[in-house]
Amino acid sequence: MSYLDYNLKTVPTGWRKILYVSWPLVFLLAAVSAIGFLMLYSVAGGDIETWADPQMKRFGAGMAAMFVIGFVPIRVWRNFAIPSYLISIVLLVAVDMVGKIGMGAQRWIELGPLRLQPSELMKVALVMLLATYYDWLDLKKVSRPLWVIIPVILILAPTALVLKQPDLGTAILLLAGGGAVMFAAGVSFWYFGTVIALVAALVFAVMDSRGTDWQLIQDYQFKRIDIFLDPGADPLGAGYNISQAQIALGSGGWGGKGFMQGTQSRLNFLPEKHTDFIFTTLAEEFGFVGGASLLTLYGLIVGFCFASALSNKDRFASLLTYGIATTFFLFFAVNMGMVMGLMPVVGVPLPLVSYGGTAMIIILSAFGLVQSAHIHRPR
Repeated sequence: MSYLDYNLKTVPTGWRKILYVSWPLVFLLAAVSAIGFLMLYSVAGGDIETWADPQMKRFGAGMAAMFVIGFVPIRVWRNFAIPSYLISIVLLVAVDMVGKIGMGAQRWIELGPLRLQPSELMKVALVMLLATYYDWLDLKKVSRPLWVIIPVILILAPTALVLKQPDLGTAILLLAGGGAVMFAAGVSFWYFGTVIALVAALVFAVMDSRGTDWQLIQDYQFKRIDIFLDPGADPLGAGYNISQAQIALGSGGWGGKGFMQGTQSRLNFLPEKHTDFIFTTLAEEFGFVGGASLLTLYGLIVGFCFASALSNKDRFASLLTYGIATTFFLFFAVNMGMVMGLMPVVGVPLPLVSYGGTAMIIILSAFGLVQSAHIHRPR
């Protein structure tokens, strides 16, 4: 126990929790969100009511939720892991039955004035359940086949439901986030190596089957692959979105064109400029410096979480923090890779920056779990 921790023992419990909060993490989350407010104000042409004002209200609600969740002991949240996962599964099934359709996908449930996207809840619930599972499981059993199959099923079940919506981006995040928790828990690398080899073999088989009698995917799906590899082959059709995004990224240069001066966004060339492609607006208006600054803030958030996870002696809290941080990293990495043309367009928003109520509140609530793990860690 450090000298500081010893002296804090004399402070009343409520005030002590406030002092134990990871305040640098709070400020970083607020800074990223503030960038989002500015970008939403810009893409709306200087109108705060359209997107920025609703987003700020959701941010306030999310921050309140983060502190409430953070002050609750982490062991309480461990007991909620299984119910959270089961509720999320039920909601995903409900989406398939009564969900609302938007942009060609069925991903939302309307509960009165609230429009809920259950797949966002599942990202956190899955990490909570896997952290609970490996906290319960004996370390000697972690890599035994029987005990590896169980978490694989827990990951694949919601992934299949999300793919049915269809939502490839979230499905990728569920697979990768769940795999990250398994890796952190100590599952043998040979399992991951086998999966990587099988995926590589499948990709090779798909590409090799083109034009044959045993072609594995449809012609239009091959066309999507072609457009991903060369968006310029159809700049006014299937490659339009990524072509316009790359024009915006390139035109920003080093320092950008200036706040609210981006021609691609102001003239409505950019697709989904307030959600999936909002990073291109930032890069056009603030250039490489703006994009790198946002990426630095994201990196610091992940770094603080990893540092907290490594120093936490509670296995559940450590795995939970690591899983949430990794999912958050994948969130912005996939979005940035998508708009830069490094990855296929899979519909993943930029966390805390893109417009979206469910995502904003769920992300901040997830960081409430990180705060709970940090505040209540063994000292």
